[in-house]
Amino acid sequence: MTVSETTEASTGEALRPHAEDAFADELKALAAADDRPRPERWRLSPWAVALYLLGGTLPDGTVITPKYVGPRRLVEVAVTTLATDRALLLLGVPGTAKTWVSEHLAAAVSGDSTLLVQGTAGTPEEAVRYGWNYAQLLAHGPSREALVPSPLMRAMSQGMTARIEELTRIPADVQDSLITILSEKTLPLPELGQEVQAVRGFNVIATANDRDRGVNELSSALRRRFNTVVLPLPATPEAEVDIVSRRVDQVGRSLDLPPAPDGLAEIRRVVTVFRELRDGVTTDSRTKLKSPSGTLSTAEAISVVTNGLALAAHFGDGVLRPGDVAAGILGAVVRDPAADRVIWQEYLETVVRERDGWKDFYRACREASA
Repeated sequence: MTVSETTEASTGEALRPHAEDAFADELKALAAADDRPRPERWRLSPWAVALYLLGGTLPDGTVITPKYVGPRRLVEVAVTTLATDRALLLLGVPGTAKTWVSEHLAAAVSGDSTLLVQGTAGTPEEAVRYGWNYAQLLAHGPSREALVPSPLMRAMSQGMTARIEELTRIPADVQDSLITILSEKTLPLPELGQEVQAVRGFNVIATANDRDRGVNELSSALRRRFNTVVLPLPATPEAEVDIVSRRVDQVGRSLDLPPAPDGLAEIRRVVTVFRELRDGVTTDSRTKLKSPSGTLSTAEAISVVTNGLALAAHFGDGVLRPGDVAAGILGAVVRDPAADRVIWQEYLETVVRERDGWKDFYRACREASA
């Protein structure tokens, strides 16, 4: 088997294909129908990139599925930012699809979402700038052949979009190495007396969790290099149910899970529980609630329902029922065993127990909590 054949096989068997692979047909159809001006080295025009994220129907009848359900203007601002010389910072609480939007933006703009730096407390400067092949370095000294480019360096030289995940988790001194890249569009190579200059088309998308403030706060100098777009939580229960339903269907198909009949009812229930505890008030605004320590994000709701779907498929009759999601909800809500368990029990007894049509869910949650 050749290298290309191995790559094709591994792509077809990937548990989670990259966006440019999973939605290759949509991107191809958009490119064929897109007759608007494209910034240099962009695969699509800004209009087509926004359509790819928000969804719609092309003149030939091709349906573009929504990748992001939220305010159109936010997507338009994000896409427009990438067409300028300003980097883009996607900010929001956990579970607001920052990584998802970042990946799809890079896929639509550059056709490659893999030029990624994952931010952690241990991210070294080499991950942002460059490293060295030490065998080559010891044998021949500093040279371009011995240099190992970072994803950002590769994006600069190829005019592509680089991604930085969890920017505020990266140590402050490593963050500062971005300033010259973002402001001067150049990366000095002092060991070689050279530099790498970014070619047209290069830009950076970073994501940050606004609950991480104080971890490694961005300096004012670095923050000025970004246009910030804040991704909100879904505005309505209907929007959140739609998001969870779409993602659960996508994840379920990738895991070969059978679709669950009448699963929408349990999805609505999970979303209702998460929104009420997250907002600190019931949907009818009559009862105030204490909020647990966890985020109870849309992403966690997707995880709870997907796990419930797997339980129903492998250990039940294939129908998604309250007992399939109860344990997952308990795990998402009770992060602090002491404080959160009290909050959960109070919610069960004062809200869930008295709600019409929720008796089976109440019993399943009581059993899971026992």
